[in-house]
Amino acid sequence: MAVITTVTNVKPMREDLADMIYDVSPEDVPFLSGLKHESVDNTIFEWQTDALVAVSATTAAEGADPTPAAATDTVRLQNRTSIISKAAQTSGTHEAVNNAGMSKQMAYQIIRRAKECKRDTEHQIVGNHAPYSGTTTRISASYAAYTNDQSTVGATAGAVAAGTGADIPTGGDARALTETLLGAVIDNLYLAGGHPNIIMAHPTQKRKITGFSGNANNGTTSRVTHDNSDKRVINAVSVYVSDYGDLKVLPNRFGLADEVLVYEQDMWSLGVLRPMSTKPLAKTGDSETRMVVQECAVKCKNPDASGAIFDLS
Repeated sequence: MAVITTVTNVKPMREDLADMIYDVSPEDVPFLSGLKHESVDNTIFEWQTDALVAVSATTAAEGADPTPAAATDTVRLQNRTSIISKAAQTSGTHEAVNNAGMSKQMAYQIIRRAKECKRDTEHQIVGNHAPYSGTTTRISASYAAYTNDQSTVGATAGAVAAGTGADIPTGGDARALTETLLGAVIDNLYLAGGHPNIIMAHPTQKRKITGFSGNANNGTTSRVTHDNSDKRVINAVSVYVSDYGDLKVLPNRFGLADEVLVYEQDMWSLGVLRPMSTKPLAKTGDSETRMVVQECAVKCKNPDASGAIFDLS
């Protein structure tokens, strides 16, 4: 009598498909997640900055009439909103069948498109581009467009931006990230009146920050510590203690690998013209299409509170 086995009799066997979908695509958006949202009511929105005059050693004579200070106008800054959108389309049949790992294909795709919109917004903010107003496409000014001479660029052709949102730094010679460069930017921001509390870097530069010696560990250069209680080796820097306060050190996968951002988080917000929403599109044939869309732009409340180290190797 022949033995029936899974090799000779395969047709009756059911498939064993797990009711789970595994995806390790990065979803964290550290810059965007730290921003408060503000409603705006136009594609171009503006705000004002001001600054006190420099300190003076001048004193007044007894009984003298004061001389009115010359009035200076405020500075108006602006940004323009960008439209970030993604579409999902599924067939009628796909919505009817029993899918593994999801209830309905359209619902699953909408969630994915929304996550992609957030990632695109993060990439646009921490990128390095000036605003553009074309006939059909608007591009918002990025973080780099609101940096000024508090930042540092490479030598030769390198030049900082004006900090108005209208231009971006001109690239210079590439150089390695050092603690001296980081300290110089932190010094500049503090002297200008800022209180930087975030250092954000691509993993390439984050690893270099971990290697900074500082004055910790009794002057030794190693930042690796061993915790024998639970057999851990700790080799990371999550907080940089400067002369003016603590700065969180955050990695950002979507940041540029040749720059490090240093900023005061409360001095940034997100201007939202249209919050993220899902809109059904016209139905054609036996399929359904929906669009996930948002319209927004970053707002730098005062460029003197933010800086960056550009042109890193």
